[in-house]
Order: sequence, then structure tokens, then C-alpha cells
Amino acid sequence: MTGHGHGHRVGLLARVRHALTPHSHDIADRVDEQATADRRGMRTVWGSFAVLMLTALVQAVVVLLTGSVALLSDTLHNAADALSAVPIAIAFLLGRRAATRRFTYGFGRAEDLAGLVVVGLIALSAVLAAVEAARRLAQPQQVRHVPAVAAAAVLGFAGNEIVARWRIRVGRRIGSAALVADGLHARADGFTSLAVLLAAGGAAVGWSWVDPVVGLAVAAVILVVLVGAARGVLGRLLDAAEPAEVDTARRLAAATPGVLGVEQVRLRWSGHGQLAELTVVVDRGASLVEAHRIAHDVEHRLLHGLHRALRAHVHPHPAPLAGVDDHALVAHHNRS
Repeated sequence: MTGHGHGHRVGLLARVRHALTPHSHDIADRVDEQATADRRGMRTVWGSFAVLMLTALVQAVVVLLTGSVALLSDTLHNAADALSAVPIAIAFLLGRRAATRRFTYGFGRAEDLAGLVVVGLIALSAVLAAVEAARRLAQPQQVRHVPAVAAAAVLGFAGNEIVARWRIRVGRRIGSAALVADGLHARADGFTSLAVLLAAGGAAVGWSWVDPVVGLAVAAVILVVLVGAARGVLGRLLDAAEPAEVDTARRLAAATPGVLGVEQVRLRWSGHGQLAELTVVVDRGASLVEAHRIAHDVEHRLLHGLHRALRAHVHPHPAPLAGVDDHALVAHHNRS
């Protein structure tokens, strides 16, 4: 039987790690909540796109005036980060589509695929930063108009950090791993901008080696961001669930009147929300109507008690009886 879905540690190291780490009953109400999340996501995607493109355009003008290769690299990073808004926006649009006979769960997983594209862009940023740093080590170049380069670097950092905070905050609020990953990408590019500022300072005092050395450090930072973003996106693709949420689902189900035990709990994300599947044990003598009511009660508690729960599928199972195997018919099909 199935329930029916309704719509620190203190210290510098801990703070840096935290900065870089991706952490009504009517169905119409839940549809409206999902639509609101999509609208917030789309506003964030296109708003951050505009901020980063404007930043990249201003930096491109400075590149033409100064010939700074380091700033050129940063400009390309910002442009790539802005363009990553495209797959995210496409995913949000697909996520609005209703389920079909072929895609019976809907199109929420499009966000996870978009997240893979974003992770790829972060990886590309790391490779470009490392290659550019190596080239600058081999072929040092003189930078003109150092103050202009420094100003463009500060602009790049400010633009990226504004976008990063915006994307990460909204992404966590609406449950979008892809948007959080894109925010981490923007933060990585912000560190690239700071590296350009340090490189400009080195050029001002005649230390040409500062630019490529800092470039290598930036590549390492981007790799750290890459690992965190990839863990979140790949976890979603592999149906990873927060252990604390699993424990919460089990506790909510076990506390429901009429539930004698909880045999199985499964959670996974689809787009902005979680889907839950549970097996609960009920009195063997309970009627079909009573078992159905208990299943609905469990479902109701899960929809209100789990973070961003969209649907819950609850299967009531009769309490075991000596000598009777209620799973005999399908036991050889079970893998877990």
C-alpha cells in the first residue's frame, strides 16, 4: 500500500573550509512552493550572469590597455562562470515540466546534469590557471599600467564574491546542488582575481616571478573547490542522502501511532526536493482501511518533518508471525 504524495569549529582553518564547502497539506501548495523555488533560482541565475558578464567586459577593456596575461586569464574565468548560467537555466526550465508517461518522476534530475557541466567548468578553470602559470614561468612578461590591473582585480573579486554568496544562499534555500556548485565556481574565480592583485603588486616592485607562482597557488585552490562541488553533485546523481535526514525519517515514522517498527528508509533528491520511500510494520490484524490510514499518517509526518520533502511512498507490512513468510513470493527478487 502506498501513501499518496502531497504537493564549528572556530578558527581560521574552519572558516576557510566552511566558505569553500558546499552544507500546507494541499498538493497545490507544494506545486506553488516548487514554482517559487524555480523563480528564485532563475532570478539568481540571470542576475548573477549579468553581474559576471559586466565584470568580464570591464576587465577585457583593461586587458586591451595593459596587456596583462594574468588579468586575461581572470577575465576568461569570469566569462566562463557567467556562461555556466546557461545549463543551470535550462535545467530549471526542464524542471518545471510535468511528469510524462516516459519520465514518470519528472525532470528534476536535469539540475544534477547541469551540475556536472558546472563541475567541468571548474575543472577547466583549474587547468587553464595551471597552464597559464607554467607559461608565465617560462616566458615572463612586463605588465603595463599596474594600477589599472590592480583595480580590475579588485573588481573581479568583488563581482565574483557577490555572485558566489547570492548563488550559494539561494541554492541552499531551494535545495539546488547545481546552483551551489556554480556559486563555489564563482568563489574560485574570486580567488583568481585576488591572485591577479598579488601579481600586480609583484610587478609594481619588479618581482616578475610572483605572477606565475601565485597562479599555481590559485590552481590548487580551484582544485579544492572542485572536490567539494563534485562531491555534492555526484552525491545527488548517486542518490546520496544526509544520514541525519534518514534518522529523522525513521524517527518520525516510528513515532506514528499504529507503527510497530520501521524496516526500510530510502531518501533521494529530485530537483529541489526529496522523495521518500519507507516500509513500516503494522498490526497483523489491522484492516486494509486502518493500514491505509496509518500509511497516510506516516506520509503526513514526513512531508512536514523532512527538509524539502516532495513526496513520500509508505508501504505498511504486517507484523511477523511464526512460520509465515509474507515476503516469500518476492524474496528472491530482493537485493537489500
